[in-house]
Amino acid sequence: MGILGVYLRKIYTLFRGEVLVLPSRIVVFLFFLVLLFLPVVTQDLYLLRILILTSIFAILAASWDLLSGYTGQMNFGHALFFGVGAYTAALLNLHAHIPPYGSIPLGGLAAVLAGLVIGIPCLRLRGTYLALTTLAFPIILMGIVFAIPGITGGELGVSGLSRLSSSRLYDYYITVVLMLGLCTIMWKITDSKTGIIFHAIREDELAVRTSGINVTRYKLLAFSLSGFFAGISGGLYAHFMRIAGPSTLEVSMSFTVVIWAVFGGIVTIYGPVGAVFILFPLLEFFRFWPEFRMLLFAVVILLILLYMPNGILPWVRDKIEKECPRCKVRNVATRKTCRVCVAPLD
Repeated sequence: MGILGVYLRKIYTLFRGEVLVLPSRIVVFLFFLVLLFLPVVTQDLYLLRILILTSIFAILAASWDLLSGYTGQMNFGHALFFGVGAYTAALLNLHAHIPPYGSIPLGGLAAVLAGLVIGIPCLRLRGTYLALTTLAFPIILMGIVFAIPGITGGELGVSGLSRLSSSRLYDYYITVVLMLGLCTIMWKITDSKTGIIFHAIREDELAVRTSGINVTRYKLLAFSLSGFFAGISGGLYAHFMRIAGPSTLEVSMSFTVVIWAVFGGIVTIYGPVGAVFILFPLLEFFRFWPEFRMLLFAVVILLILLYMPNGILPWVRDKIEKECPRCKVRNVATRKTCRVCVAPLD
């Protein structure tokens, strides 16, 4: 009991010193709790379905931010990774009879290979040329899907996959826990030495090269990591919907991911995740007005981007927190001095 008490005190001290010091961290903690304990309050199947799909697309949006937001490699064909993960998981499940817990990670690995296929020819491209080149890859893959309908199912896709789990509640916890875990991993990657190098590549690639860092390796790493996480989301989607079709490769899917990321705030990881949890349920809510659904959705996005160009979540964070000009540590907006270096914040 004494050892348990010591560990509990350490956890409490860590929680009080790392979580309770900033409003944004408290919000993230509450977000975790709400998602994990929501089924205790309600197990409405429609609500759980919306949150399952939201969690899957949150992984996809965060993976785009990991690549395009942090390294500046603008990817307008991110649906390629999603589609590769979905089709790989589906085909392995149907033909090799690999269960979801095996086919989904293999779908992620296939998306890593797709990331390398895209990354290698795009290493020397930047800006508009890079964006248009990445946009072409999912279109090419869709053409291949239509060309071999005996394997891919053509326009109808691949159906009849194994269920993700035996119940909707289990589906919910699998996707939510994976989303929270994978997004946390992506955030930790961006907060590490690798993330700093990603930042540097985005800001000044030439300076990074002259400092002796292998930019090619880190670019390929960014494409591979982004592809892996997007492939995992594609595999989850395929097994939850029990189908993998051309819709996973559509251009509209790629641009929807970009909208989510920009709406929530790029170069944050949490921004795209929050945006998906705002916009995807909102789009479902607008189904009550089918004639004006897309119009209302577009108006919401335009208003946010007009008045909050850096994204809604960074805007909210800047309203409730201040960054210390000396040590760059964030503080509650009501503080007059920094909580670390005691420098004035006004």
